[in-house]
Amino acid sequence: MITQVDKIIVYHNEDLVGTLQMTPDGKSCVFEYSQQWLRDGFALSPLELPLSSDLLYAQPDKFDGNFAVFEDSMPDGYGLYLIDRMLRKEGFQLKNLTPLQRLAIVGSSGMGALRYEPYIELDKSDMKVSMDQLDEVQQKALDILSEKDEGDESLLYYNSANSGGARPKVVMADSQGTHWLIKFRHTYDSAEIGREEYLYMSVASECGINVPQIKLLKDKYFAIERFDLENAKGIHVVTAAALLQTDFRNQDVDYTNLLALTGYLTQDPAQVEEMYRRMVFNLVCDNKDDHAKNFSFMCRNGQWTLAPAYDITYSPKGSNGQHATSLYFSGNPTREEVIKAGMQIRIPKNTCEEIIDTVQTICQQKLPVSVILK
Repeated sequence: MITQVDKIIVYHNEDLVGTLQMTPDGKSCVFEYSQQWLRDGFALSPLELPLSSDLLYAQPDKFDGNFAVFEDSMPDGYGLYLIDRMLRKEGFQLKNLTPLQRLAIVGSSGMGALRYEPYIELDKSDMKVSMDQLDEVQQKALDILSEKDEGDESLLYYNSANSGGARPKVVMADSQGTHWLIKFRHTYDSAEIGREEYLYMSVASECGINVPQIKLLKDKYFAIERFDLENAKGIHVVTAAALLQTDFRNQDVDYTNLLALTGYLTQDPAQVEEMYRRMVFNLVCDNKDDHAKNFSFMCRNGQWTLAPAYDITYSPKGSNGQHATSLYFSGNPTREEVIKAGMQIRIPKNTCEEIIDTVQTICQQKLPVSVILK
């Protein structure tokens, strides 16, 4: 049942972070860090929520008046679709909920370390799916996405852990206790989508990119180890889109922004070079779905690092044939522009050229299609 929520208490795992409320006019949120977190914690989002004893106000014209770092806890297309279907059964619509009510739905079930109270429980299924039910989950997801019947939204939502992205997903632990995020095809995907992503992520690893452990289950379902968990505790993970306070759908982020953000947060030239390598790989492997939500950063004890790579696959269409993240405002940059971007962030020219040549050589050998930067 959807109830009124006047205040959200934000936790980092079990630690009290602060309080989120609506302003008196109801147009935006205001956040206040707890004294405990001010003493022992870190800024949840350095540019948006600096560690301060002041009241912090969200912009009313962005993210429905919420802070981007908290909206980052919400799922994307697939998860929001499931939530909206469940809400409609109760006579509500997702678009009419306040930011506080949306976060209350996430509660403690989201990815990363942030938890929200109170918790609004939807029509919840408490049945966890197992590895031998993957075909069944795939069919349930296709049935719901094609709106063939009422479906079992609660089962799918409960097992998705509010994970992001447009494709259906479930999270589960294997017999060794390793936690996995398993992806299924959407109605518009080919039957090869799982094998394709496994190939591209494997080649990314060969190109020197930090990739989590990956598997291909039943020769068709792509599985990636969850990097937001460590010793059964959540790690604070924020997407680049949220850190830069931008809507990833607007395609208004440039790779120069991502490189600068990496340097600013990590203060580590090796991680800046890693971001550069990911940019090069996306350009060469023709992954035009390289929007700002497909890059994330992690924070442990106040130290920010670049999160492992994810969601890298063949995506040649993009938006009018352009990459979602531009480089110097070009959706299809040249080799000269790619080298210039590296040198601008203090990567030596010969290192830039070596990265480009290595990635192009490996992609030409291992991928069915690759782009030569000219």
